[in-house]
Amino acid sequence: QVQLVESGGGLVQAGGSLRLSCAASTTIYNTMGWYRQAPGKQRELVATISGGGSTNYADSMKGRFTISRDSAKNTINLQMSSLKPEDTAVYYCKVTITDWASIRHDYWGQGTQVTVSS
Repeated sequence: QVQLVESGGGLVQAGGSLRLSCAASTTIYNTMGWYRQAPGKQRELVATISGGGSTNYADSMKGRFTISRDSAKNTINLQMSSLKPEDTAVYYCKVTITDWASIRHDYWGQGTQVTVSS
């Protein structure tokens, strides 16, 4: 079982910045990433980073959000800039691991609230 610990959410004014972090109990994974879910909406992709370091962003986050990870590869960060009220959501960290039988396992963090005021 992979454990994920998220931190860094909070309240910020529009145009401001926040940094989220997620620490995993493993360094072996296919991808780590961030997803978000706003009230009344489906959970959506924010950004992911692969075990090899390749990154992927949702179109609406490109240029404003940056995903990175530490040298130990078990902590990822999401630097969010130029925040908008529509970025308000619970942000979830996810780790995806494919095991020896090629079965995919997804592990989710508990979520951290990001609120952007106008």
